[in-house]
Amino acid sequence: QVQLVESGGGLVQPGGSLRLSCTASGTIFSIRTMGWYRQSPGSQRELIAAMPSSGSPYYADSMKGRLTIARDNAKRTVDLQMNSLKPEDTAVYYCHAVIQISPSAVPAVYWGQGTQVTVSS
Repeated sequence: QVQLVESGGGLVQPGGSLRLSCTASGTIFSIRTMGWYRQSPGSQRELIAAMPSSGSPYYADSMKGRLTIARDNAKRTVDLQMNSLKPEDTAVYYCHAVIQISPSAVPAVYWGQGTQVTVSS
């Protein structure tokens, strides 16, 4: 019953910024890590940012310094602010979360449907 829905993708010029948002809904007991992956055609899906329920955020070296991840546990959202975007950042960006649906359930991985980010002039 868990669903992750992304928003905020679109077309942006090089050097521009976008803010991606992801909202988790459904039967949720707890959310462990929430984060963002991206994938371009012919490439592996790449983890670019993650925010655990407690601890420090993770940023991929390829985008470190250009990303800020923020999480709101009450709203069950995770946002990704992306700045100084480059054409090579063009990809489908996927929300990712590790979620327990009940106290007795083991945490499981859930994915959003993806949102397209295109960086082009």
